[in-house]
Amino acid sequence: MTDCLFCKIVAGDVPATIVRESAGTVAFRDINPQAPTHVLVIPREHHPTAGELAAADAGLLAEVIREAHGVAADEGIAETGYRIVFNTGAQAGQTVFHVHAHVLGGRGLNWPPG
Repeated sequence: MTDCLFCKIVAGDVPATIVRESAGTVAFRDINPQAPTHVLVIPREHHPTAGELAAADAGLLAEVIREAHGVAADEGIAETGYRIVFNTGAQAGQTVFHVHAHVLGGRGLNWPPG
């Protein structure tokens, strides 16, 4: 997708602070962090939403989750707790329609969110 911001990050056309990569994913720091740790984990392939990714490639969705846990471990928040969030659709707050998991931690997180 030539107009997708996250596809451009995967291609190296847009800079990002990449913290972790796997064969199928890229993880980078959010430019508007909502917690001390706020990293986005995206599949290298373009899929608009988590549901669409699950339907197309459940293994890749599992890789996104596995890498999100890896980010939490690398950031030192795996033991104290962290949140993985997929916003799906504009009403849920999704602004870039390339599926991405937010890894949030490093402070107490309230419930319910938002």
